[in-house]
Amino acid sequence: MLDEYSALITTGTWDLVPRPMGVNVVNCMWLFRHKEKSDGALEMHKALLVCDGRSQEVGVDCDETFSPVETVYMHQPPGFVDRQIPQYVCRLKKALYGLKQAPKECLREHIITQLQTEFPMTDLGPLSYFLGIVVTRTPSYLLLSQQKYAQEILDSACMSNCKPVVTPVDTNSKLSADSGPPVHDPTHYRSLVGALQYLTFTRPDIAYAVQQVCLFMHDPRESHFNALKRILRYIQGTIDHGLHLYPSASTRLITYTDADWGGCLDTRCSTSGYCCFLGDNLISRSSKRQHTLSRSSAEAKYRGVANIVAEACWLRNLLLELHCPLK
Repeated sequence: MLDEYSALITTGTWDLVPRPMGVNVVNCMWLFRHKEKSDGALEMHKALLVCDGRSQEVGVDCDETFSPVETVYMHQPPGFVDRQIPQYVCRLKKALYGLKQAPKECLREHIITQLQTEFPMTDLGPLSYFLGIVVTRTPSYLLLSQQKYAQEILDSACMSNCKPVVTPVDTNSKLSADSGPPVHDPTHYRSLVGALQYLTFTRPDIAYAVQQVCLFMHDPRESHFNALKRILRYIQGTIDHGLHLYPSASTRLITYTDADWGGCLDTRCSTSGYCCFLGDNLISRSSKRQHTLSRSSAEAKYRGVANIVAEACWLRNLLLELHCPLK
């Protein structure tokens, strides 16, 4: 109990305040259980402080489940009442087990609390920036953007003031391995292509174009560098674009796929692509050259379908492990 109470105090779960007039104060209690090792032997005794949600009053200290919490007041935990101010109550700053509001938030806070007892970590709040990806939250969507990273790519290519184009690839011509003289600095070419690969995390609109220039990293030619520069000019005009994630009532997994036939001028292999949507949100995509030759466009598309079926099965199993089974 002392360890659990100390962890709650350390993380600032509540403030002790005088009991306001006319407010409802919810009850709390200790729950005890045995934590066992993998072989079934007793590892330790665990105590968990929980609120009695039955003592909450609708419209006073709770509303709809998963909605933002109103101010909740709770009696001081049994056995840990402050003797100097026993009449004070706990004004909750974080959710606890048992509250009617946001059971998932109660679980998140408990996990963070337990981690903080084992590791020196800090809760930085809602995600805003991670590995070069800026997360912008609005009431209607979540935007994942790499605008700063894209600008750094343009700067490294000395194209920060280049003229933009409206498409990332020239659809009237195909690239081949031996078209034109070799580039002067292959390392620079590979560096830019590698940077663009990371940019595709939030820019699926350039996935196919980047996949095409990736094919020639071993021996880049001037025509390949020109194709790379076209991608950069397209990014210049769309640098504020990103990946939108929306709240979606649908949990259907919907997939799309397509393939060309013999599109590679060097190997005559086809290129297949797919994208997967969970509800309204794009969660997986790919553009990749097929490993074997196809005798017809139907065969090339069939191979593309086989790829997306494998991806859909993997996503379905992943969601099942996350306790979100697809119907």
